[in-house]
Amino acid sequence: MPDLPTRVAGRHFLQIPGPTPVPDRIQRAMHSAVIDHRGPEFQALARRVLSGIKAIFKTSGPVIIFPASGTAAWEAALVNTLSPGDRVLMYETGHFAALWHKMALKLGLAPTYITSDWRSGADPEAIETALRADSEHKIKAVCVVHNETSTGALSRIDEIRKAIDAARHPALFFVDTISSLGSAEYQHEAWGVDVTVAGSQKGLMLPPGLSFNAVSPKAIAASKSARLPRSYLGWDEMLAANEKGFFPYTPATTLLYGLDAAIAMLQEEGLDNVFARHQRHAEATRRAVTAWGLDILCRDPKYYSPILTGVITPEGHDADVLRKTALESFDISLGMGLGKVAGRVFRIGHLGDTNDLTIIGALAGVEMSLRLAGVPHQAGGVDAAMGWLAECRERRLKLAAE
Repeated sequence: MPDLPTRVAGRHFLQIPGPTPVPDRIQRAMHSAVIDHRGPEFQALARRVLSGIKAIFKTSGPVIIFPASGTAAWEAALVNTLSPGDRVLMYETGHFAALWHKMALKLGLAPTYITSDWRSGADPEAIETALRADSEHKIKAVCVVHNETSTGALSRIDEIRKAIDAARHPALFFVDTISSLGSAEYQHEAWGVDVTVAGSQKGLMLPPGLSFNAVSPKAIAASKSARLPRSYLGWDEMLAANEKGFFPYTPATTLLYGLDAAIAMLQEEGLDNVFARHQRHAEATRRAVTAWGLDILCRDPKYYSPILTGVITPEGHDADVLRKTALESFDISLGMGLGKVAGRVFRIGHLGDTNDLTIIGALAGVEMSLRLAGVPHQAGGVDAAMGWLAECRERRLKLAAE
């Protein structure tokens, strides 16, 4: 009789920066029976979801939902608003910004690319300078990743909006919130974003499979004359069908059930509380990393991400060896380094439906893995994180008593 694999007790610690663990409540919602996607029961679900998701983006305008990954939402933003040969200004904050740039090239656009060392967010001054130099307004769109999932740097979208306005430039403004929506403060409408790109598998706590475009009136107007080819990702048919509570093709019904539950969970906790929780866990993680004597990939505290922390391993030590040690020893998955930081960086995700004890357990797994993998570090990272979280709890209790 063949040997059976050894069972690992307890839940796996999925501490990558997305996909995040799917809460039981959302899993139960997705277990609902598939229904007629052209019937009244589905229509009620669709209308509820299409309305509720607006509050998460903080917009009064339409949010288009595609049964696809976030990459499709990148493409939808570009093909619905631009024409072959159009210039777009893109900022390289990391691996995913680089992939969006690569897509723009494949689609026949002409990106102006501001490069960086991947250790900061997008620089508003550099964007303003590039736009001021474009006196003929040939740049048709500015593309920025809000939270760069490969590095742990959060760009200041409100400041970039001010930079575009200061340059008096009419370019459309596109923002990728694939890992930040539902995890960090974001205001599509107040910050003057024309297309916000998002995905289901991170702050929204769903499996991969849904992507989103929140669109402004300016973006919809641009779509009327845009000449890049689109069919499946076209906004026009989606907007027309959504007006009646339906989709122009078969939707991902079970994921929409899950999205309905996710929106309810975020609203019940309160978005401000969700964002504060993510900030609290991010600070706990950074304090642990600092106590270990390791370097955080994002060097400027202004751009620290509440969603993940990228950690640089000391010279001569492979981050992937550490990740392998963590997985095999403690059943915890850490994010790998991507692109030009591959093998040098591991990423600790602290987003989604997580709590203080989950974060402490994850950091304990990392600290033990550093020891087992022989990575030079100082002890006490978990103690530093526990001290911070206990202090935060004491402060909240005191405020509640006043």
